[in-house]
Amino acid sequence: MTSVGIDAVEIWTGNLKLDLPGTFAPQKGEDPEKYTKGLGLNASSFPDSYEDIVTMGANAAYRLMDRKGLEPDDIGRIDVATESAFDNSKPVSTYVAGCLEQVFEGDFHHANKGERKFACIAGTQSLDDAYNWIRADRHRGRSAIVIATDTALYARGDAGEATQGAGAVAMLISEDPNLVELSAEQGFGSADETDFLKPNQQFPSVDGKRSVQVYLARMREALIDYQRVAGEITVDDFQYAPFHTPFPGMVRKAALLAYRHITRDTEIEEELAEEIGRQPREEAFENEEAFTDAIREYMDGLKRTERYQAWYAETIDPTLTIARDVGNWYTGSVHVARASALKHAAENDRDMVGEQLLVGSYGSGAQAEIHTETVQENWLEEIEALNVDEQLESRYDIDWDDYEEIHDAHNHEMDVDIEPLTTPEGEFAFDGWGRMGERKYRYVE
Repeated sequence: MTSVGIDAVEIWTGNLKLDLPGTFAPQKGEDPEKYTKGLGLNASSFPDSYEDIVTMGANAAYRLMDRKGLEPDDIGRIDVATESAFDNSKPVSTYVAGCLEQVFEGDFHHANKGERKFACIAGTQSLDDAYNWIRADRHRGRSAIVIATDTALYARGDAGEATQGAGAVAMLISEDPNLVELSAEQGFGSADETDFLKPNQQFPSVDGKRSVQVYLARMREALIDYQRVAGEITVDDFQYAPFHTPFPGMVRKAALLAYRHITRDTEIEEELAEEIGRQPREEAFENEEAFTDAIREYMDGLKRTERYQAWYAETIDPTLTIARDVGNWYTGSVHVARASALKHAAENDRDMVGEQLLVGSYGSGAQAEIHTETVQENWLEEIEALNVDEQLESRYDIDWDDYEEIHDAHNHEMDVDIEPLTTPEGEFAFDGWGRMGERKYRYVE
């Protein structure tokens, strides 16, 4: 069976940077460690006044196609995943294709275009759609481009404000991929939830505590479902575990839950029992409250063990490096985590060919997906082509007044026109409004 997966990836971060401990925390009267240690964030990326989900997605896709030497005829579909869309009918993918047609000969009139919505998991769902399209042999030898692009902004004063971010990830999905092969096996956990939603509004309504609980519950269900089709897994089966990362502190909770579940009824559990006891079994308790208290106590002990901390440092922490400096990218966050993991492997001379990643995606509302990815022979060349470090370093560091202005400029309910803080160069930029209220874009040399 021909392998299908991610052939190449590109990241485009917003051109502005908000320093959380240095700029955000003092204005909020908060201890900087609330952000750096609690949330696990150092900075957020923001879009300048000429940037939005179209420009960031198109910039990432253009760099991807240009680097791979592709033309429009090589692409059979363009899928955009976002929860920051500004039109309830016209998909963002059509805008992106229009941008790309400014810089490539030919057009994308032959390509299937769409837009996926299921909160943050939509990026992975779009990946699945492209995978299935190729597997069904409907691609005619062509590849797909999947773009996850979001401006993950919250209302001013909202508890989620510190986790904001903006950026895009573009992925080329092909046969015989250079980066990772996707597993045919998937596991899902899904339920009708209202932990995070945007009912005809730009900024989300969030039940923060509930959202954490739903995230963990759906992830656990997805992991159990994955094992039903793929068989039991161990902590030694995968080198990294990129999870959906609304903020690194959330992943700390998910990783602990996953480790407890995977090590249950294994030699690792028995060895850890000498230190913290065996995992509580529900049948041993008179009621659910007593069982929950026992689980909480066991988890507190587990996260302090040297064995767990060593696993976390090697398998989870490297997936969070980029996220710490860009914040939440909604649909792109798990794909940023994958890139961060492989970037860590490249920087530490790890031989990843044939190794596996356990990928956990999540979207509020709510659904989680677990699948594995096998690293391919040419992975290192693809990862070394990323210029994300240069992008992060070149961002414009905004002060508080800048932040207030740029947040208002991206608030759809406010009519704010501000001068950009940076100058677009070699990228797509917003270029005003068309006759029907549509957004217009141009490529700036």
